[in-house]
Amino acid sequence: MYYLTIAIILASAIFFFRAAEIEDESGFLWATLSILISAVTWFVFGWGWLGGLLGQAGLFAGITIFRMLRKP
Repeated sequence: MYYLTIAIILASAIFFFRAAEIEDESGFLWATLSILISAVTWFVFGWGWLGGLLGQAGLFAGITIFRMLRKP
């Protein structure tokens, strides 16, 4: 029933975990944020796959902006 949704959530979490490792940051934190955003957009708001992808893009943009402002 939700197999594709769960697979996309896991793929997004793995992507953010690996990206955090490359950036020498906490992979667990980034992956957890990805899972939380996916779960909220799909299961709470019911926005479907497009909302999930937009949520992941928003997380990526948020992390990027935060890191740009934090590091000189």
